[in-house]
Amino acid sequence: MTAPAKTPAKKTLPELLAPAGSPEAFRAAIAAGADAVYLSGKRFGARKFAANFSDAEIEEAVNFAHARDVRVYVTVNTLIHDREIAGTVDYLIWLYSLGVDAVLIQDIGIAALAREIIPGLVIHASTQMTIHNAEGVRWAAEQGFSRVVLARELALAEVEQIATDTKDSGVGLEVFAHGALCYGYSGQCLLSSVIGGRSGNRGMCAQPCRKPYTPVTATTDAYGRPGPVQVIPGKGQYLLSPKDLCTYRHLPALVASPVASLKIEGRMKSPEYVATVVAAYRRALDAIAAWDKTPLPDEMDNLLLAFNRGFTSGYLFGDRHRALMGRDAPDNRGLYIGKVSRYDAKVRSASIKLESGMIPKPGDGLFFKDYERPDEQFGFALNTVPTRTGGEIQLAVPQPVSPGTRVYITSSIDQAAHARQIISRPATALRHPVPLDLTVRVEDNGRLILDGCIHTGSGREIAITHTPGITLVPAESRPLTAEQMEQQMRKSGGTPFVIEAVNVQYRGDLFAPLADLNRARREFLALAESALVAASRPPAELVEQATSRWQALEANYPATHTSISPVKPMVPLCLAVYVDTPEAVRAAAESGGNRVYFEPDIPVSGKVSCSSQPRKADTEEQIVAAVEQCRAHDIPLVWKFPRITRTAFSDRVLPQVPQIAERGIAGIMVENPGMIDALHRIAPKGKISGATGLNVFNHATAEKLSSRCHLLTLSPELSRDEIRLLISAARSQGPDTRFALIVQGVSEAIITDDCLLEPFLHCRGAAEKLQEVPGIFYGIRDSTGHVFPVRMDSECRTHIGNAAELCLLDHLPEIQDMGISEVVIDARGRPAAYVLEMTRIYREALDIIAAQKPVTGKPLQALKDRIKRISCDEITAGHFIRGLKES
Repeated sequence: MTAPAKTPAKKTLPELLAPAGSPEAFRAAIAAGADAVYLSGKRFGARKFAANFSDAEIEEAVNFAHARDVRVYVTVNTLIHDREIAGTVDYLIWLYSLGVDAVLIQDIGIAALAREIIPGLVIHASTQMTIHNAEGVRWAAEQGFSRVVLARELALAEVEQIATDTKDSGVGLEVFAHGALCYGYSGQCLLSSVIGGRSGNRGMCAQPCRKPYTPVTATTDAYGRPGPVQVIPGKGQYLLSPKDLCTYRHLPALVASPVASLKIEGRMKSPEYVATVVAAYRRALDAIAAWDKTPLPDEMDNLLLAFNRGFTSGYLFGDRHRALMGRDAPDNRGLYIGKVSRYDAKVRSASIKLESGMIPKPGDGLFFKDYERPDEQFGFALNTVPTRTGGEIQLAVPQPVSPGTRVYITSSIDQAAHARQIISRPATALRHPVPLDLTVRVEDNGRLILDGCIHTGSGREIAITHTPGITLVPAESRPLTAEQMEQQMRKSGGTPFVIEAVNVQYRGDLFAPLADLNRARREFLALAESALVAASRPPAELVEQATSRWQALEANYPATHTSISPVKPMVPLCLAVYVDTPEAVRAAAESGGNRVYFEPDIPVSGKVSCSSQPRKADTEEQIVAAVEQCRAHDIPLVWKFPRITRTAFSDRVLPQVPQIAERGIAGIMVENPGMIDALHRIAPKGKISGATGLNVFNHATAEKLSSRCHLLTLSPELSRDEIRLLISAARSQGPDTRFALIVQGVSEAIITDDCLLEPFLHCRGAAEKLQEVPGIFYGIRDSTGHVFPVRMDSECRTHIGNAAELCLLDHLPEIQDMGISEVVIDARGRPAAYVLEMTRIYREALDIIAAQKPVTGKPLQALKDRIKRISCDEITAGHFIRGLKES
């Protein structure tokens, strides 16, 4: 006889991590089957415009979730000012005392303090840390992170390679699986900041990527300034608006991957959205675990109806260009059901040829969109029952509509009712109730004792004992049987538990009222719930130890400007210039620069790209030639790495570093922390400088990074008061720390893997124009008329600059008095003539400052007037004077 086939074991699933921007959304996420939920308090979270949670609501949420064996992660994923450090650490200690399962962090300094002060606190590296390579994951492991939320720009193959390369690190990898996408690399985007002072790094992004822009081009003069711009014809005005990520159809591949957690974006979304999306992914994941087929088409309809800007599989599964971007509209598309075939003006009725199995019902929201006549689009709530004839439906419409108009259902009463049904589930109707084994003992004296063991999803066992004060007495007629006792004790309705095993130790000849047994059971289950919550909290002594550590250190982190101590200026100021062409290197060296940072455009992936610079085949040859140019003027050259250094860059460039380092470079400048550690390993004697991509926002970050970086460039989002406080506090901890500040140039507002010019110039045409016509300018113009310059690199990445050029020349005396060591002209993307003249101007200004005490305004004003004549459009002091908006 043939043995029956064995049922295959269930697959191990990644965590399903749900968003909660409000307590209502939090309950919806748990009811829908989330394994974990991430949320934010009223402070320090990257979604300040969400409702978020008060302290009391956080504590209630943590207790509610832990009683149901659901994990809670709290976001503290913004950059932190020096004046906020004390409050942030106090907040982290409080979160630790609640037993939160992890805290998501962006700020390097805060992460370092958390590890030092609260070693038991689990920390995850937020996607705001822009970790996008194996070097970054290794760095995160060394800093005590247990998980990294990887950049959304990575392909699944890269994620898998990173997992392989870091398998011994113990760090779990988390990826976004569903929801809105940022256009640029998170943590590196300043677009909202430069446009309106609301920074994404402070949780205040005003979503300028969802606004309309017009692509423009112009010819440039010798300084790279554009002349009158011309509109580049093309379809779509929402140039920076991506579609929404949806990996539902790719879940089998994600489950098979080494990814530890699948994250749903949506802390700004409604509870109904959270319930619908989480429930869809939950059902699909459970089907995969049971080796069932997935996905189900009706789930895709539910996801589309919940909210979508059009769906994309994202960079994770290779979508680019039109498959990734939704440039025709930035808002909800709904579910497409068909096109208008004809319109009957007499009865004001439209016939729609169906291309979907879903037919609208009264109460549904409909939207009619004619892509050829965008002014004719409209929407309304259906209040009549459509008539169906074959493959068409007829319905009343409030205005004429042209044949070919596409019709969408944007809201569905059935779907809303389904979401409400999920949300209204009893709090105890859980996907996986918490298993509990129960032993019922009746001692010889008749005393009842209940012993239990809770089995959590993480593998913990929690023992509990309850003595309810009940004594069984000898039965006069009908004794209580062991079966009756087991039957009463198995009931767990209204609780998060399921009683899996009941062991009754009772001789069977005693009696107690069933009401007493029910009361004992209820008390026991309440005690079990409290024990489950308490078990997730750290022992009180560990919280006290963390508090004591912080009290010993708190004085080093002043919170107010009155705490600023005088800073001894580090004079003379070093004048540094960022450049990206050999011609610009020569210009900077000849015109009075003290140090040149050269960022050559290094093609590493073999793409046919739209690079703004001609391709250079040999990295070492470029660097060595630049070294020689600078050496002729007795100034050092630093090799500057790009902001984004994906695996292909690391594989090609890092092996060349030791050899190039011996050819005379003065050091290497990096933009991400993984590269700091990688360079320290392969060239331990080399000097490393930190660029703005490291987000040095407070002196705790500076202190952490200065152990391996001899110079750190401060964040361009800091005000002068914040800079002064940072440097003063840093010098009190380590007087040798050197700081740089960018004082001139077009600030890089956003860097993205999207090839912005592709829809208009079709890549190869763009490459020819950008490389063969040196005087061509590309930009995007917003609705106010401001033009933001656009340049491409050899990896098809788009760099968008601020519409106004930063200029702090008249603030140089104050900057010197703050203790800044180096002032920087960022001349990347600018021609040699600009570099030559701008460097000369700043050289003259610094010479004036060195010779004249105090400095009067007239000489510097004259130099500033010269700057205005060669800069792009208007100039700005950036955030130096007023700082960022905080509300």
